[in-house]
Amino acid sequence: MNIRLFTLANILTLINAFCGCCAVVLIVQGYASEAFYFTIVSLVADFFDGFAARKFGGGGSDLGKQLDSLADVISFGIVPATIFYSLLRNYTMGIDENQLVSILLPAGAFILTLFAVLRLAKFNIDTRQGEEFIGLATPAMTLFVIGYLAICNDSTTFLSSIFQNIWSIIFTIIMLSYLMIAEIPMFSFKFKSFALKGNEIRYMFILISIVLLILFHILAFAFIILLYIIISIFQFFTKNKTPNLNQ
Repeated sequence: MNIRLFTLANILTLINAFCGCCAVVLIVQGYASEAFYFTIVSLVADFFDGFAARKFGGGGSDLGKQLDSLADVISFGIVPATIFYSLLRNYTMGIDENQLVSILLPAGAFILTLFAVLRLAKFNIDTRQGEEFIGLATPAMTLFVIGYLAICNDSTTFLSSIFQNIWSIIFTIIMLSYLMIAEIPMFSFKFKSFALKGNEIRYMFILISIVLLILFHILAFAFIILLYIIISIFQFFTKNKTPNLNQ
């Protein structure tokens, strides 16, 4: 069997994974804000590896699909969990004379990684994941966590003290873990055409996101993804409550 390892799509996927590794190192060393730039490169590489596979690889190989998920586990599974680990670590330092206990308690943040792995494995075999995602995609979850961290680090906003609260962090980890595997359709940005009709929600969301980014910069990622989740859930329950006139 002739397996092509170093296609353009696979190289982009490996760049995604490498930047994820760099982001983890920076977060552990206390440079979480700087890790943001590596995560952005991971997101860009993750977007374009799929494009490269469709454009130059005949729709992508089985190897490429597996490689993509493995890279995403690092960049969009371990990285966001490490951010929460670093936040929880601040609360556990010194609460126990046993230093090992103080180090391991915040490791509960990696529950987020476990659910990211579940979400990615489910995505690979779920044939419904076409025009929309079923559950919150791991890149979107990671963007939310980046925005969450930015709010925690911004002492000028009243949300900072709320977001830094240990119970807020635990609640957020649990909710994000649930949303990744929830049977809730989340709209994607796979445009069939660029016409306004049929894409109203997408264009409205993009416009609001641009405004939020201009106003709040990195902090906006938390608000943008929260808005994305709310719109998707609203659409889900609205569709489910629409009466079937054929009955």
